Amino acid sequence: MKFSIYQASRKGTRKLNQDRIGYFYSRDALLMVVADGMGGHLNGEVASQVTVKFISDTFNREAVPRLADPERFLRTVLVDAHHAVGAHARRHELPESPRTTCVACVVQDGIAHWAHVGDSRLYHLREGRIESQTRDHSQVQRLLDTGRISREAASSHPERNRIYNCLGGTVPPKVALSRGTRLVAGDVVLLCTDGVWGPVNNQTITALLTKSDIMQSVPELLDLAEIRAGKECDNLSAVAMTWMEQSGA
Repeated sequence: MKFSIYQASRKGTRKLNQDRIGYFYSRDALLMVVADGMGGHLNGEVASQVTVKFISDTFNREAVPRLADPERFLRTVLVDAHHAVGAHARRHELPESPRTTCVACVVQDGIAHWAHVGDSRLYHLREGRIESQTRDHSQVQRLLDTGRISREAASSHPERNRIYNCLGGTVPPKVALSRGTRLVAGDVVLLCTDGVWGPVNNQTITALLTKSDIMQSVPELLDLAEIRAGKECDNLSAVAMTWMEQSGA
């Protein structure tokens, strides 16, 4: 596998960074994961920490050096991470089970597979455009889908932080799983929390990530998101990867 990768996480103007991110790889497989602890519930940072650790530990145990079935891995590991968060809450007698969103991507054999729960997003960019992106599990996305609000109104909608699908909640998560996507040289895969995509529209994300190397463009993206969010800046985190193999290599 040939790729370049970059990750960054900032707390914005919040007292605590509840985001957790990471990337992990074996000879034949790459895992990227982003989790955003939900601030409306206690111990969001615990949920995101448990989630990323559980997913990465499972990957490191099973990718020796490749996963038997990347799609099955993603579908199973997110549900199991949900149970791991609940078990942690019971073991430590937390007043309520902490909650987190999560997006994870596995690249193996030049094919990207991804899954998500909540509103942490994945973008797949190719030749200066967004080929695909995840669909948020949020009340605002439902309103957009039914045409009840415009995209312009979504960024400031009072229910923009209402998430109906997460890990660690009282209801089992519904994992949204992508179809495998073959990558070509130059493709960029970005995983990020809503602190990144919330203040910055898709056109700006695309322009920044395709104008320069991700080592430069991702910090610029986070800088811009912080400036635009101002005093209300949320935690903001991203993992970005540029694929460097020719198709079929």
